Amino acid sequence: MTKTYLKYRNRVTVISSFVLISWAGLSFRLFDIMVLNGEEFHRIGLKQGLIELTIPANRGNIVDRDNRPLTRNIIHYTLAANPQKVDDKKALAELIHNRTGKGVDSYLNKLNRKGKFVYLERNLSKEVLGSLIGVQIDGFQIKRQYRRYYPHETIGSQILGYTSVDDDGIAGLEKDFNQDLKGESGAIVKSKNGHGKTQLSPNLPYTPPRDGNNIQLTLDLEYQSILQEELNRRIKETGAKTATGIIMNPQTGEILAMATEPGFNNNQYSESSVEYHRNRAITDQFEPGSTYKVVPAVAAFDQNVVDLTEEFNCENGSFMYKNIPIRDHEEYGLLTFPQVMEHSSNIGIIKIAERLGQDELYKYSREFGFGSQTRISFRGESSGSLKPINRWSQISLGQISMGHEVGVTALQLATAYSAIANGGFLVVPKITRQIMSPDGDIIRKENYEITRKVATRETMDEITKMLCRVVKTGTGTGAEIAGWNVAGKTGTAQKYMDGKYSNTKFISNFVGYLPADNPQLLGVFVLDEPNAGFHWGGIGAAKIFNRVMTRVISMDDEIKPPSKKHYSSPKNKADIILVDASVKIAENISNHPVPLWTTASVAKTIMPELRGMSMRKAMTTLRRSNLKYKLDGSGSVAWQSPGPGTYVSSGTVCRVGLK
Repeated sequence: MTKTYLKYRNRVTVISSFVLISWAGLSFRLFDIMVLNGEEFHRIGLKQGLIELTIPANRGNIVDRDNRPLTRNIIHYTLAANPQKVDDKKALAELIHNRTGKGVDSYLNKLNRKGKFVYLERNLSKEVLGSLIGVQIDGFQIKRQYRRYYPHETIGSQILGYTSVDDDGIAGLEKDFNQDLKGESGAIVKSKNGHGKTQLSPNLPYTPPRDGNNIQLTLDLEYQSILQEELNRRIKETGAKTATGIIMNPQTGEILAMATEPGFNNNQYSESSVEYHRNRAITDQFEPGSTYKVVPAVAAFDQNVVDLTEEFNCENGSFMYKNIPIRDHEEYGLLTFPQVMEHSSNIGIIKIAERLGQDELYKYSREFGFGSQTRISFRGESSGSLKPINRWSQISLGQISMGHEVGVTALQLATAYSAIANGGFLVVPKITRQIMSPDGDIIRKENYEITRKVATRETMDEITKMLCRVVKTGTGTGAEIAGWNVAGKTGTAQKYMDGKYSNTKFISNFVGYLPADNPQLLGVFVLDEPNAGFHWGGIGAAKIFNRVMTRVISMDDEIKPPSKKHYSSPKNKADIILVDASVKIAENISNHPVPLWTTASVAKTIMPELRGMSMRKAMTTLRRSNLKYKLDGSGSVAWQSPGPGTYVSSGTVCRVGLK
């Protein structure tokens, strides 16, 4: 051993031992990392070096029957931050304030929170975001996302519903079909360097998103717009709290329009009362009044307990039924079965119901779908109310035959009258036509479905004829449309409030369809608590039918006009004349000399005395005299023009003042 080695031996031993021990420790640590806890450290490494980002799916859209969009997805931006990584919080707050106009303090409060994530703004448009798009600040991020938008705002709002800020459906069809519409999000993995910046790599996993499916409805956008316009117009005229309407194809059950006004704007749903979000046509039940009289009428005729020529004593408008006074709006004497329906006689329909019996009335009420859901593909539907027979009182038979003690929805009325219009079949109403993939392939289609047959076609045809008389000369003349055969029924019901029927608050409703010989459109219209005078179904609700259907048939060429054969209603059967428009019955007179004068042949009539009469009686009197009328005010007749005893031409419009 040299002197040098001996001199440094201790030092060499220490250093060598340290190196050997360090190498052994590092080897053990490497073994621990690579073998013993390899999976855990691999996961930590991936977490630090890779980042998985969610790729949101595009929400499917909802379109009308002609593929016109009722919803859209528009780009919006979300601002978020990690408060712990933002150095100059005040500067960031001022940058955002300059674009949004909101207070700097509100952003500072969020940025001073202790968490690692906070939303600063959501649903910002590109215009509002402006120069912020290019801002790069540690801890601050801008997310590009999609937001639901409803291009027609209030049109169909209660049907469509709306989505949350996270794009999940929370009301209406958006909620009911959320799983079909939302799709499935995808994912992409990016590598991350030491500065936190990310970059794409073709070797890293990528899962593409699956966009949501599209839904086609049975609604017609133009029908829906017309319906909502006319409902709003009638609310302003009548002072009603709400107005509800349905337009339906009675042959297939397809709903072409459905709404309740006042409504709301889906794009700003949080700014309106939740009361306006409800689709009252299917959720709210009411006592229909005389529109329910078709049930005992169909039952009685179908069971052959009455015939068309049989007369019923309507007791001059006043009758004691089980010690309960029953009154008609007019003092009728003997009325045939069709006339009972035409004039909506309460006394007449009770006498028919008494002959029919409880069991049959209840049976046909159920056959028409009352007391059960219609099975429409829309959640929240009410089944209405129809008590079982063992809960009926002594007067229930008569009350139910008049449309009391029974609760119905507007949709139930629509499906019930559709059964009359289509010849006896109770159809399942449809609001959705089909669900389609983003590529347009049909995934699921909602087919035409019949629940049951209610009565024979012969029975329904006879009831339709009676309903035509209602519109032509009965209580529903307000729904008449020139040149079209309209069948319909009016309903006026006192609201049941605080344990009794109100004398001041009413439900005015009307159901009708056209053309009567081949119904293509059916409408149900309901006014809740209209002002006095408009509470009659023939005055308040029937007018909506007239206006809506007139606009629809003028707009839609697919609605075929009535057949070319028209029948007059002569007093004597011998005077019946059949006019066929396809047969030439006169020669062309364009080449004949034009006469310088013509001899008028206009029927004259004497203006009747109306003063002191009720509005109903005055209207009936004028109709019987073949005179038209314009009413001012409400109550009893105070004045008339022309005066009583004046000779006037048939069809003259008479002004009647009520007070």
